[in-house]
Amino acid sequence: MFETIKNAFRNKDIRKKLLLTFLLLLVFRLGCYIPVPGLLRSSFETAITGNDFLALMSGISGGALANGTLFALGIGPYINASIIVQLLTVGIPALERWSKQGEEGTRKITNLTRIITIVLAVVQSVGIIVLFGNNQNAIQTWLFFEEGIGKTGAMWIAGIFMAVVYTAGACLVMWIGERITDFGVGNGISLIIFIGILSTAGIAIVEKFKVVFGIGATQDVNQLWNIALFIILAIVIFFAVTFVDLAERKVPINYAKQVRGNRMMAAQSSSIPMKITGGGVMPLIFSFAIISFPSMIMSLIPACADNLVWWQTYFSGSSPYWYGQVIYALVLAVLIFIFAFFYAQIQFNPEDISRSIQQNGGFIQGIRPGKPTAQYLDRINKRITLFGAIFLTLMAFIPSVMFSWAGQDLVNVFSTTGILIVVEVALEFHKQLEAQISMKQYKGFLK
Repeated sequence: MFETIKNAFRNKDIRKKLLLTFLLLLVFRLGCYIPVPGLLRSSFETAITGNDFLALMSGISGGALANGTLFALGIGPYINASIIVQLLTVGIPALERWSKQGEEGTRKITNLTRIITIVLAVVQSVGIIVLFGNNQNAIQTWLFFEEGIGKTGAMWIAGIFMAVVYTAGACLVMWIGERITDFGVGNGISLIIFIGILSTAGIAIVEKFKVVFGIGATQDVNQLWNIALFIILAIVIFFAVTFVDLAERKVPINYAKQVRGNRMMAAQSSSIPMKITGGGVMPLIFSFAIISFPSMIMSLIPACADNLVWWQTYFSGSSPYWYGQVIYALVLAVLIFIFAFFYAQIQFNPEDISRSIQQNGGFIQGIRPGKPTAQYLDRINKRITLFGAIFLTLMAFIPSVMFSWAGQDLVNVFSTTGILIVVEVALEFHKQLEAQISMKQYKGFLK
């Protein structure tokens, strides 16, 4: 990895792309610290602590949501819009045709994703303001507005202003991500999530070191052992996740001799790589979103305050009762399995692959072409998805349990989803950087 980065900086063009990528990511991090007038930060942080999904989104945004800053929504609306468009592409024929139209179709889908992003940003901005404004009194009014139109009118103006600011912040983050993708190295959206997660973890560890050295807090040198244990556990977990993420089942494909024009093509062999975690982190994100959705809705409705307390008491990962935590864990595990198989069916279509193999004169040794090949690939895909779902289910609970050994204040430094995202983005960035270096070396060889 370090050798790849060193080689990349030796090339002028790649160095410019890397510097532009780092500069845009720095702009994103600066936006995560710009405060929004009319907001009580402590109320935002308190409200997010009790919601697993909002805590996840805050971790992805680098703590911007918990601080209520300009980029509080982060890249969340764009991610949700991309997921919605991807799912609609499977069910709506017009979108499916766009996905097969090449560059023109990609441009149409990108524009649709941007429009849905803006709509979701407005909805999420209003939802957050209503949620925190009603329950936590997070929205503060400006006195010069209160004198003219009263406190209620000033609250409305403050809320509208904050909704506009947060929507604009989400659109700016989307623009930064697209610029990185177009002119930098790697996928800009993934890198923004990556840097947000690392920033959240870095801030938590820095706060821990402040306690060790007694900076702004009571000095406790023993916390240094907790930090060391946390680093060791993080290395072990990241190694295990990387090992599983790189694991794949290769299905061998043989191609017979073919005559194309006046040329005789020799027999060839290749393979279809099938990853264990083909759905990536999407099953976890979907599961956390679904299981947190009822509490979010009840938080928006003041009349459901008692129901919200009941829900968090008897159906939550932080429930004071063991059976509440068990029910939460079982439901979360079932959702992970459902979404793992659902997303595997979207990502991998055995019939299309079987048809493509047959059209190119290929076959799997011992399997007849056509429908038997599709059934064979589908059977392998389901088995791999089963192991992937088990792995994701274990990952949903094991990291928090292991990190609790290093202290309760370090449990949420790396969320389960955050660990998976960091590993996948780092591996993908490394692959793209190697591809850029290889392309430049290849061009130089041709010259």
